[in-house]
Amino acid sequence: MKMQTLALAFLVAVTLGGLAWVFLYPILSGEKKAEKRRASYARPEPATRRIADRTQRSRREQVEESLKEVEGRLKKAQKVTLSQRITQAGLNYSNQQFIIVSVVLGLVCSVIPFFMGTSLLACIGFGIAAGFGLPRWVLNFLKKRREKKFIDALPDAVDVIVRGIKAGLPLFDSIKVVVADAPEPLRSEFRAIVDTQSIGMPLGEACQKLYERMPLPEANFFGIVIAIQTKTGGNLSEALANLSKVLRDRKRMAAKIQAMSMEAKASAAIIGALPPIVMIMVYIMSPGYISLLWTHPTGQLMMAGCVLWMLAGILVMKKMINFDF
Repeated sequence: MKMQTLALAFLVAVTLGGLAWVFLYPILSGEKKAEKRRASYARPEPATRRIADRTQRSRREQVEESLKEVEGRLKKAQKVTLSQRITQAGLNYSNQQFIIVSVVLGLVCSVIPFFMGTSLLACIGFGIAAGFGLPRWVLNFLKKRREKKFIDALPDAVDVIVRGIKAGLPLFDSIKVVVADAPEPLRSEFRAIVDTQSIGMPLGEACQKLYERMPLPEANFFGIVIAIQTKTGGNLSEALANLSKVLRDRKRMAAKIQAMSMEAKASAAIIGALPPIVMIMVYIMSPGYISLLWTHPTGQLMMAGCVLWMLAGILVMKKMINFDF
């Protein structure tokens, strides 16, 4: 009992001592008076420093407003129409022409197997795949090839603009130099910027329109830098030089990722190519054994299911191999 009383008394004493240390010691030791004395003798902040901080704060607010406007435009432009897809692929087709080509391709790819004795269900499947999937796959392929050429040429174009600005040329004239010397598709995209600005649109907004025609982070970076510098001012050549360094670092990182993922891509290509290669070899050795897959209705259904499963597996492997950064 005595031990419990002593322990309780010890805990109470420690608690009271801690409270006294926290609340009473600063008053008794004079720390609060010393703080008040130091605060009373502290020098006020110089006026020039306050003006500089106010200027920096206003510039930061302008940059934040510009970024919010850019993000709002990008959110509105997230839904890509068919005409924009055709433009991004670098084609001059209209929507009607593209739809007509898709319908004709679907009809051709469904009629030819029908005359070869294929079942009606398989013919409809071939027609839908050829008319709906193949043209969009071609658009996606052309778009990616065009974007790759654009990314390869953009850092050199930004360097040309930086050298022109340092030499005393205005930004618009430096962009004209890029239009005169850059390869395609960079030349046509920057020519669109020049044409858009010539009809009265501000240069910052004209550069931001580049992202709608070329939906790449690099194009978005370029448009944001130009838009912010035209609204808030600052050293444009330094900002573009930093952008050029960032673009080259991203290009180097993409090449490194490509090299690191080549083994997985080769494995995926081998796995995806094995079933058709085995089918061809079996057909060469015993045609009657495997011909049931396209002569018998059940075999045709099984073959269609195998193709769908193979496509699903290839898409999954592609998602696992391709990295976004």
